[in-house]
Amino acid sequence: MAANTGNYTPQELMVVCAARQIQDDEHVFVGMRLPLLAFALAKRTHAPNCVGLFEAGLVRDMPASRLLYTMGDLANITGSLWATRMVNLMGLMAAGEVQLGFIGGAEIDRYGNLNTSIIGPFNKSGGYQRPKVRLPGSGGAADIASLSQRLAIIMQHDRHRLRERVDYVTSPGYGYPGEHGPAGIAWRRRAGLPRGGPAALITTLALFTFDPENGEAVLQSYHPGTTLEQVQEQTGSGHNLRAGSGADRLAIAPGSRLRRNAATQRAGAAGNSRVRPPRGLDEVRHPCSFMGYLNLRR
Repeated sequence: MAANTGNYTPQELMVVCAARQIQDDEHVFVGMRLPLLAFALAKRTHAPNCVGLFEAGLVRDMPASRLLYTMGDLANITGSLWATRMVNLMGLMAAGEVQLGFIGGAEIDRYGNLNTSIIGPFNKSGGYQRPKVRLPGSGGAADIASLSQRLAIIMQHDRHRLRERVDYVTSPGYGYPGEHGPAGIAWRRRAGLPRGGPAALITTLALFTFDPENGEAVLQSYHPGTTLEQVQEQTGSGHNLRAGSGADRLAIAPGSRLRRNAATQRAGAAGNSRVRPPRGLDEVRHPCSFMGYLNLRR
């Protein structure tokens, strides 16, 4: 379910929210669809020095000049800083060099665990041989959720998607409380995950953050044209909707509008007092490996 957002679409507003998760000088595992637009918007506003990493083995310091249908499109390869193998990109993430990763999912629970594998019902023995729905699976999502320093999740806000507990944990968030200890960052440490965890859940209705101590989602803001009651109604039964102390409508600067152009593919440009001008598109790129590039940036 989507909010009525006036002269921009819910997806465009989600792009703005996602772009605000990107900080300047960060290495961002971008992916496709809305996060790709968020990367383009952040580069042109408050984070001109962020760098985008793509699972196909590409690293870019500027968005592609044309609309991408897959991350391996020629437009994404042309002008990239580094075109390499997927394992090298995953190695950077394992080394802690990726500050933010974007993923989506079919289901998410209150602890930020994501399901993109299967949806029940399952047989009595607990097996998964004949699920009701078989989904595409992890891809690189489990790696991103496990190894990036922060995780931002983007998905549709529906009762059947926001669950008390997902049917299958494809990509770990903050786990579950149990006999060995609580959920949250303590669960990730018990599971051997070296860092990270969900930082934001961006939906068509609201923005959630997560409390690392107990792992639970906290309502941070709800979108213009949406009410708190609507968010609660569209959040699955049994899901403990906890609002932060400052939870309110998402602030959009007065007079701002979402500007559309071919480069950002309808990405928003909401007002931001901290906006810095982007670097020129003709800036010299470093002719070196990405690890050398990282050393030059330090």
